Amino acid sequence: MVNYTVEMSGSRIVVAHSPDSDDAFMFYGLASGSIDTEGIHIDQVLSDIETLNRAAFEGKYEVTAVSFHAFAHLSDRYALLPHGASMGDRYGPIVVAKRDDVTEVHGKTIAIPGTMTTAYLTLKLYEPDFHYVVVPFDRIEEFVLDGKADAGLLIHEGQLTYADNGLRKVVDLGEWWADRTGGLPLPLGGNVIRRDLGPEMITKVSKLLHDSIAYALSHREAAVAYAQQFGRGLDPERTDTFVGMYVNDLTLGYGERGTKAVQRLMADAYEAGLIPKPVPVEFAA
Repeated sequence: MVNYTVEMSGSRIVVAHSPDSDDAFMFYGLASGSIDTEGIHIDQVLSDIETLNRAAFEGKYEVTAVSFHAFAHLSDRYALLPHGASMGDRYGPIVVAKRDDVTEVHGKTIAIPGTMTTAYLTLKLYEPDFHYVVVPFDRIEEFVLDGKADAGLLIHEGQLTYADNGLRKVVDLGEWWADRTGGLPLPLGGNVIRRDLGPEMITKVSKLLHDSIAYALSHREAAVAYAQQFGRGLDPERTDTFVGMYVNDLTLGYGERGTKAVQRLMADAYEAGLIPKPVPVEFAA
């Protein structure tokens, strides 16, 4: 756990997010001490997204990144913050394979990063009939290369590096989603805040996180340099590319287009029987 503030003069809030360069970039304003936390002591916890999804079912962290698939089950406990989203605009999770004869997902065994990830939810919308095995996200390429699955569902940096390791694309789910929806981005994950913090604290913390993202975007070079340490082997150029893919205007605020994208994902998932109930897309103050 990394402390963002050095003194404890008010409430303590834990912010949990993935150990990825894009998430790290978002929190640069806080990590660098450039954002006044106004007496709120903020701690950072880093964990893979499926672990964060599972922890959110227990209400473990006050603020956490979650997959939108998980949020569909969590909206009673957590409110969706109006910033911090990761959306793929004609790009997103990629199904990759080693063998040339794997040209479709139907009936295949796919290594996935978790059943609560939006990547898995989107793959089920794309093709309901496949087998899966859950593999840590950073071992999926190795799993496929070793012949333990027909294909793998890549998230995070693997979307940029799979070809370096001899894998080829079967389908980019972000491209498929954009074609399906008339050009909407694919909402993958967002930041949520526990409702029991109360309206006043939710508003304060929401502003801090918004200001941290805005600071990073306006100090991009320094923020990317900070994010580089979380890039898992990406060089500076690819780190900058990856950050730009998932931290942009839609991250600072969903806007009409981003909101419509989440609404469409929730509606399609419910209609397909992949989530238990309709999920209204409402944002915390």
